[in-house]
Amino acid sequence: MAFLTGCLLLSFSLYSQNTNRNYLGHEKTAAGVEITTSDGKYLFRYFTPEIIETAFVPSGQDYIEESHAVVLKPQTVNFTVSEGEEKVFIDSEGLDIEVSKMPFQVTYFFDGEKVISENTGYSKGEEHEKLNFNLTESEVLMGGGARALGMNRRGNRLQLYNKAHYGYETKSELLNFTLPIVLSSEKYLLHFDNAPIGYLDLDSNFSNILTYETIGGRKTYQLVVGDTWENIVGNYTLLTGRQPLPPRWAFGNFSSRFGYHSRKEVEETIEKFREEEIPVDAVIIDLFWFGHEIKGTMGNLAFVTDSFPQPKEMMQDLAEDGVKTILVTEPFVLTTSNRWEEAVREDVLAKDSLGNPFTYDFYFGNTSLIDIFDPQAQDWFWNIYEELTEMGVGGWWGDLGEPEVHPESLIHRTGTANEVHNIYGHYWAKLIHEGYQQSFSDQRPFILMRAGAAGSQRFGLMPWSGDVNRSWGGLKPQPEISLQMGLQGLAYMHSDLGGFAGDNLNDELYVRWLQYGVFQPIFRPHAQEAVPSEPVFREPKTKALSKKAIELRYQLVPYNYTLAFRNTTEGLPLMRPLFFEEPENFRLYSVAGTYLWGENFLISPVLQENIDQQEVYFPKESNWFDFYTGEKFSGGTTATIQLKEEYIPTFVRGGAFIPMAKPMQTTQSFSAEDVELHYFFDTDAGETEDILYHDDGKTSGSYENGEYEILYFKSRTTEKKLSIDILKKLGSAREASEFKEVDLVIHNLDKRPGEIQINSKKIKFEYDQKEHKLLIPVSLNNDKTSLTIIN
Repeated sequence: MAFLTGCLLLSFSLYSQNTNRNYLGHEKTAAGVEITTSDGKYLFRYFTPEIIETAFVPSGQDYIEESHAVVLKPQTVNFTVSEGEEKVFIDSEGLDIEVSKMPFQVTYFFDGEKVISENTGYSKGEEHEKLNFNLTESEVLMGGGARALGMNRRGNRLQLYNKAHYGYETKSELLNFTLPIVLSSEKYLLHFDNAPIGYLDLDSNFSNILTYETIGGRKTYQLVVGDTWENIVGNYTLLTGRQPLPPRWAFGNFSSRFGYHSRKEVEETIEKFREEEIPVDAVIIDLFWFGHEIKGTMGNLAFVTDSFPQPKEMMQDLAEDGVKTILVTEPFVLTTSNRWEEAVREDVLAKDSLGNPFTYDFYFGNTSLIDIFDPQAQDWFWNIYEELTEMGVGGWWGDLGEPEVHPESLIHRTGTANEVHNIYGHYWAKLIHEGYQQSFSDQRPFILMRAGAAGSQRFGLMPWSGDVNRSWGGLKPQPEISLQMGLQGLAYMHSDLGGFAGDNLNDELYVRWLQYGVFQPIFRPHAQEAVPSEPVFREPKTKALSKKAIELRYQLVPYNYTLAFRNTTEGLPLMRPLFFEEPENFRLYSVAGTYLWGENFLISPVLQENIDQQEVYFPKESNWFDFYTGEKFSGGTTATIQLKEEYIPTFVRGGAFIPMAKPMQTTQSFSAEDVELHYFFDTDAGETEDILYHDDGKTSGSYENGEYEILYFKSRTTEKKLSIDILKKLGSAREASEFKEVDLVIHNLDKRPGEIQINSKKIKFEYDQKEHKLLIPVSLNNDKTSLTIIN
């Protein structure tokens, strides 16, 4: 038996290594190590102790330096190289590498534990070049971009080709964002740093092998590790870039449909929001702004002035009312477009093999495609954006940017369609982002995009989950899609609230989707117009419930804006899976129906029709309190929650600080005076801390330029006393704090305190016995304010 086991282990060992690749030698370089083999060379280089890049350069090929995703420059990492008879060892202050000479194999270690190893590493077949790796039997795999497949995507071979899926529901193998990224429950992230199309095979043959397949390009990957999942995602966004801080209005409510046909329709809709006192911050105008019909006009990119007369005046009036105007644009110029001759003359279109504009038919007409990779085309396209932004456009929507139809024989300036397809939306977002930096440097752009690539977050791209069906089946995968994309750097992934495709009028579905939307990054109802997407046009009960959800969204503006700041500075997702709390609990890697909104909210959206209860698991590191009733749930337990039609199950971590805002109709009216600080008392919380970030909400570079302030909150809980400190930190360019006083609301106090002190002075207070809470106006005139509650 022992002999048989030994033979099996030997067989597996040989299978998991490359017997055809021989080690020839190694050389230490400034950032890493170069190892020469019989069929090429390995280039290892450190970006940080927790990020290492590996590139294989086959014999006869040149190393391709350019990365579309990576922006981090290699940092100085201390490492040593030693060679034994059988292996080469690269030891660093973080990731270590072990290279077996014969059979050849590369294995990575972190903190003394094996992370992952190459299987045969690089190989070349008839259709694809491949990089493959060994997997353990039990590890859960995530990534691959936006898909509806369940959180655990192991067992799938994922096509890497950005593509729309109209009307998808509970399963979609291919959507608009396909990213060559794998995350494992073994706490590592692999990013295959290459643009051309291919596949990501997550052990579809059940052979414990992970394979990246591509038609060509770089054979380069980065391995990212960290002590926690927050560290891993933070390291990845450090590598590929962090999301700039969006304008504050982006966290408000959007009025949107496919689509508004006239200025009159836009203005009447916004007026309806104001009459109903439902907050709104933006209106999105779909393709009718440049044409009366869906087909035949794409590429006009100019207002149709009979249906949208005096557009500058319209946008100015809306802006004065606190409503930003967002226009849709597409990268297609139809041969019937008013700009066709101009686009041909200016030579901005992708080419055929003869150098002529490549034309083809798709749903909207006979078209060509703007060559987003050509500097001349970039200038032409940006000039249109610049002119309209000067006119008053407040944000941009880039639609169909996969591109939706992209013939493989089409040629771009930098490569064939298949070589650059997956980075088209990436470079489109880059164009707008850099255009703002040059022409509107003090203004934060809003860039809504249906497609992008690894690293697109650094251009401020706001992704959404495509043309989801207006059904319960469409709603169900939305948390999964957003959670997965947050892990992959694109933390603002969101859905068309209410669902987009189809004419399904279902009030319960609509309300539940909007209630979920309160706790997703962008709150934007959008749908085909036969059934209204705007709450103001729904029946009274639905409208009232929707209004309640939207008002909560606005109450959470200070909390959500601080989440955005943490994303910008640390790369933390806004929506976070439960395994962030319990990384060793493998069951949680498959859970998407309950998730964390930031660190302190636990959300369990209602994703099924006609149910009156659902189970919720409460992560074990904290106690949790029902946001509406105050009921306490112990961490590490599962409870059956009775559902209410007014809201979805929402819980707050014990000891959490939740900054909230007083009612408003637009974020334009928000100020520091509107902030309320809610603290959720828990005798088991011990010491807790958090922050509130505040700036003007609109100026680009506010944080970098020191035009901000941060409130730091700390609490300490004992059996007899609760202490809360509030500290103010001003940015270098801010002379005075905007926070003069804050209403502190303390929840979950079972009895009236004996005494309350602020800065060691007793104060009078009122205790609400029914609500079990205190309301204490706290002056913030000092840099530090200390409050003590004695039982």
